[in-house]
Parts: sequence; structure tokens; C-alpha cells
Amino acid sequence: MAQPTTPNAVAAQRERLGEQLRAYGSAITELGRRFAVSLGVHSTDAFALLEICAAEERDAPLSPALLSKRISLTSGAMTALLNRLEQAGYITRTREHADRRIVTLRGSGNIKQLADAFFAGPNAQQDAVLARYAPEVLDQLETLLAELRATLDTGLAGNQ
Repeated sequence: MAQPTTPNAVAAQRERLGEQLRAYGSAITELGRRFAVSLGVHSTDAFALLEICAAEERDAPLSPALLSKRISLTSGAMTALLNRLEQAGYITRTREHADRRIVTLRGSGNIKQLADAFFAGPNAQQDAVLARYAPEVLDQLETLLAELRATLDTGLAGNQ
């Protein structure tokens, strides 16, 4: 793998990559905002729903505490958000662990089908782009993004 040869070249590459990641993040945020509108909920609620559904798909359902870390909400704000989602019929809170104090969040009703239908077009378009690249290249990109995120997470943990 070719490496930029000077510190300035590395910094310039980081800036270009950062700009593309910020633009992609903005597009994802706008898509999430539109999903929220389609459900008639606040965008924070929609992002929480997406996190809950994604965690369930990975077989790693979230607790309210883990969700609050993922979307950066205080425990009071998280409780209000979960109450709204539960009242709307989008989630359930269950006690599945031996420790009955632990609450597990689950998508309920047809929220997964609503999300799948809403994101089907954009996901298909992104899949078409990804299909043009060799799996090895995509694996390298995943590794790069994970390493970049880890450096930021480490820095953020040190600045608390």
C-alpha cells in the first residue's frame, strides 16, 4: 500500500478524507431527518429507532444506557425519548437478563419493515457503488475507518 511521503501530504489526504466523510455524514443525517418526518417523530427519536433496529440485527440489543452513549443523551432525555417511542408503538422495553434490573430495547410492530422500505432505494444505490470495488479494497476501507474512529474515541476519552 502506497504511503504519502511527507507530513504535509498525509495531512492533506486526511483533510480530503475528512471532507468526504463529513459530506457523507450530512447526507446520512438528512436521510434520517426525512425518515423521522415519514414517521412523524423527532429526528433524534428516528436515529434512536435506527440504532435499536441495527443492534437487534447484529444480535446485540441495546439497553437504555448503551443507547444514550450511542446518541449522546442524558438519562432524563433518554427516558422521555423511550417513553415517546413506546407510546407510539415503535419499541418495547423488556427484561430478558437474569439481572431483572437490565432493560433491553426492542423494535416493535412494523418499524423494521418501515425502515427497510424507506431506506431500500438509497441502500440499493450504495450497494451498486460498493459492488464496483473488490472485497479487499472494502475491507481496507473498513479497517481504515475503524482505526480513524479509534484514534478519535481515544482522544475524546482523554478529554472528558
